[in-house]
Amino acid sequence: MYYLYILECADKTLYTGITTDLKRRVGEHNGGKLGAKYTAARRPVKLVYSKKFKGRSLASQAEAEMKKLSRAEKLKLIK
Repeated sequence: MYYLYILECADKTLYTGITTDLKRRVGEHNGGKLGAKYTAARRPVKLVYSKKFKGRSLASQAEAEMKKLSRAEKLKLIK
């Protein structure tokens, strides 16, 4: 099972990614050495959206589509 997720960073920017373990990945973004460089400078981050996918390919496709959305479109999806 894969998850597409959106994090809200401390500076109110949004970060999108995929993972197999949401709790672990959010923890990595918040303090681990395995978090993204982008989020490392914008901690703490908060999980604001997630969606399940059966496989990595589907999750990656959804991530690519999500990254094409404007901030306003992402915020509308989150609410």
